[in-house]
Amino acid sequence: MAWPAAPQEYPRERRRPVTDLRSGQLARASGVNTQTLRYYERRGLLAEPHRTPGGHRLYPAETVTVLRVIKAAQRLGFSLEEVADLLDAGRHRRAGQSGGLADRATAKLAEIEAKIADLTATAKTLRAALDAGCADLVDCARQPRCPLPLRAAP
Repeated sequence: MAWPAAPQEYPRERRRPVTDLRSGQLARASGVNTQTLRYYERRGLLAEPHRTPGGHRLYPAETVTVLRVIKAAQRLGFSLEEVADLLDAGRHRRAGQSGGLADRATAKLAEIEAKIADLTATAKTLRAALDAGCADLVDCARQPRCPLPLRAAP
């Protein structure tokens, strides 16, 4: 009895490097789920991946870094639209040009500092309401000591 012939290998030029990751591998390595990967593809944050003959997505290993950058930028307060702009600026910059990060980070910092100032004022008002013993909003509003920012109707 003869052994069956060994399966034929793909020609070398058609093989994808072993560093490519399937969707599940990429999701695990970057801390997101596979639906997030597809969403980021639709939004243009991730390039459309290569596909195997069976239709599986294959992402370059560098995509892990891109995903970590996206998540870090979100934690810093950037919206996905802003992240997309930053990534796009970085991809299209020429030698000697900045990707616009410094300007955008400065603007984001000013925005966050303004929010902090608003939240600090809100916290101060809430502390004053607690110190005033407000137990009911309507009742508290009738008191002269009410610290709530009530406005008269226009």
